Amino acid sequence: MRHIHVAIWAFAALLISCVSLSAETADRPAIQPLLQAHQAVIAKSSRKTIGPAIDAIAGSGLPQAQEVLQVWAAKNMWMRKSDGVFFIGEKVEGKTYRLTDFDSGAVVGEFQKGDLKQLKPNSGIRALIGTALVQFQLSDPDPVARADALQSIARDPSADQLTPLRGSIASEADPELKAQKLRLERLLTIRFGASDAERISAIEDMAGDLGVDLRATLNPVLATTREAATALPSANIAEVLIPGEEIPRDEAYALLVASDLAQAQISSDEMRTALAAHIDGGRVAGVPVAQLNDPAMRARAYASLAAEGKVPPLVSDADVAASLSAHVFYDRYLDPAAPVTGAAAKALKDIELKVGVNQALDLGLDALSLASIYFLAAIGLAITFGVMGVINMAHGEFIMMGAYTGYVVQQFVPDHTLSIILAIPLAFAVTFAAGVAMERLVIRHLYSRPLETLLATFGISIALQQLAKNIFGTQARPLTAPGWLDGAWVMNDVVSISYIRIAIFVLALIFLCVFLFIMKRTRLGLDTRAVTQNPGMAAQMGINPGRVNMLTFGLGSGIAGIAGVAIGLFAKVTSELGSDYIVQSFMTVVVGGVGNIWGTLAGAAMIGFLQKGIEWMNPSNTLAAQTYMIIFIIIFIQFRPRGIIALKGRAAGD
Repeated sequence: MRHIHVAIWAFAALLISCVSLSAETADRPAIQPLLQAHQAVIAKSSRKTIGPAIDAIAGSGLPQAQEVLQVWAAKNMWMRKSDGVFFIGEKVEGKTYRLTDFDSGAVVGEFQKGDLKQLKPNSGIRALIGTALVQFQLSDPDPVARADALQSIARDPSADQLTPLRGSIASEADPELKAQKLRLERLLTIRFGASDAERISAIEDMAGDLGVDLRATLNPVLATTREAATALPSANIAEVLIPGEEIPRDEAYALLVASDLAQAQISSDEMRTALAAHIDGGRVAGVPVAQLNDPAMRARAYASLAAEGKVPPLVSDADVAASLSAHVFYDRYLDPAAPVTGAAAKALKDIELKVGVNQALDLGLDALSLASIYFLAAIGLAITFGVMGVINMAHGEFIMMGAYTGYVVQQFVPDHTLSIILAIPLAFAVTFAAGVAMERLVIRHLYSRPLETLLATFGISIALQQLAKNIFGTQARPLTAPGWLDGAWVMNDVVSISYIRIAIFVLALIFLCVFLFIMKRTRLGLDTRAVTQNPGMAAQMGINPGRVNMLTFGLGSGIAGIAGVAIGLFAKVTSELGSDYIVQSFMTVVVGGVGNIWGTLAGAAMIGFLQKGIEWMNPSNTLAAQTYMIIFIIIFIQFRPRGIIALKGRAAGD
């Protein structure tokens, strides 16, 4: 008995809820009459005529409007052919479809496909529907949908989007999306604000902003059209143009002709065609055809035809001058509000100035980054060349060995951060050992023969490249940077620098400090400076020059290996990696002053800034930029053969 009572109460509750829902649905205004009012246009689905129907649905204020538009865009809206009523269609099986009413949400039955017509909006209509849906999506509970709506508005802004955008700002809970809405509202107000004061206020609010979207908004406000008239009109004139100065005379007269303010000039071909069309008895206006080779006779014949009204009259230079002097030429703003265009022009001028300053800053950061790379690549060469006077043509291959060491470490240590931390000391150890072996086996036997040293190290360079190809192949190997080095530090829309470049710059500073510490605060540094300045006296004082040379060469090679790890993070790791930097390394050392760390730093800065400056002037041809840079360095060396900071000691004497 108890179960029966429970069932009765449950049934009663269900019945009450259904009645309540039905009453609520009945109280809600129906959207079907609106669809029927535009039934013919919707059924035709033409991009040219569908606009008013979509606008009527979106602007109806009915709660069903969003669902109708979404179902329509998804191609799930069907029309029953018998009465033209629109429904939500869902395929059941075969060619049978279940139809659901938009207003009541009730299933009205199942119908055969032949009794229905599916609405399939093309891409153009779907774009219009998408724009109409923006006002609903701006307040969608899903933040992704709201973000998509903002992107849709930014891609295709219009005046009717401004009101719903403003209405959605107060209820926006996401701080980032709210900031985007506020910014987009200001941009739309600049273009579509209801009053000049409102638009000017929006321009002033965004003054100094370097965003590309702001410049893209201001440029259409300042769009102009070039016109000519007998008198200057009372319009929003951007500039009055004087023929022959601000506007070429030919262009000015062509503008008069296009505006039906002057007679078009007759070209030579047009004159010949007109004369040929009026040949009568071997003559044209009394002039024999044989004499028409003479320009004066052609002009005479054409003038006679013009006097008879058979051809358009000739326009002389005097006529052109008279027409130009009788008219005014000007650029007129398409936007009629002069205060708005004035504010926009001032704002854009200030922005362009700031953009120029920031572009210079961005170029400086790029040059500084490039200089740090060159410094890191050349510091080892500066050590070996300065102390030992050895031109090590295999220096680039030590850079390559360091990069491959980092790659091998990452094969065993998948954590990219840990692998780079391990790769740096390991690359130093590998290339240090290789440098010591090279110095002991080859270099130390050739100290007094610099030409043979150059040839020997060049041969070693080729051998190391071939060995790398045999081991790792010719394909570029990845040396992946840690995730925290992805992306870039973006100061604004103009200035940015990648985190990898920042890390390399920091690494270069660290090695500068480490090198200075070794040279100024350690016994090895003291011995190295002694051997550099006077190897004979250093030997008499108990210093072993051979040991110092060995350790110095190993130190320079080890630093090159670490440079290889850093360079491999953004460059392709191949057997030719070192070849890409050996020339710049030698230029850095020679320009800065061999064997002097401060000279190497100055040389790297000079070459980095010079190369970026030349690339900025000729951005389409980086090879030409490098050629100009080499020519400049050759000229520079003619005036300062010992570099920016000359070295004192054995290397200077050599």
